[in-house]
Amino acid sequence: MINLKIDPEFQSQIPPLTDDEFKQLEENILKAGKLLSPLIVWNNTLVDGHNRYAILQKHPEIYFSTMPLRFANREEALAWICKNQLGRRNLTPEQKKFLIGKQYSVEHRKPGGNGNNQHTAAAKKTAPEELCQIDTIPPTAAEASVRKQIAERNNVSESYVARSEKFMRGVEIMEQMVPGMQEKILSGQFKVRDADMHRLARADFPNRKQIVHEI
Repeated sequence: MINLKIDPEFQSQIPPLTDDEFKQLEENILKAGKLLSPLIVWNNTLVDGHNRYAILQKHPEIYFSTMPLRFANREEALAWICKNQLGRRNLTPEQKKFLIGKQYSVEHRKPGGNGNNQHTAAAKKTAPEELCQIDTIPPTAAEASVRKQIAERNNVSESYVARSEKFMRGVEIMEQMVPGMQEKILSGQFKVRDADMHRLARADFPNRKQIVHEI
């Protein structure tokens, strides 16, 4: 059996299945005796098919194939993952918001192309705890173009896309400080206000613990 690499950031963009959904998927695969669709990989790193690959680990006798895709960099791969997941119909509102925010973040900040602008150049010289304040700078024409494209593709407003990026950052910070919170928030199990996620995304590192405590 081919051993594929699992990238934690790639995997964290994939909404997890419930126990019942995972069991049903496993039963369907065992009944077919093979994977009906190939696993999507990039340089031997799994890009799509994490749940199916987990089932293959339990049942190595199951036949499967892989389909390699070419990406210029990991940001491009992340953007593809987000767009692919946004095509699903069973996303929670929180999952959709997170994926739109992540896609916008990687597409307008990726090196080269539209993402390479004075904002990213400034960010390279900025301390990590100050990166959360980059969004206070008015967007460039390139960033506005990316925002418009994502908004039209997902039938939302451009302001929703901008707010989604702040929501995504807040959720990721919550996950860093309280492991397991991302899944709880995105599944709807733990309710948070957008305003709190935006406040957390803007906060300096020393103030984050207090904000998380208040949430």
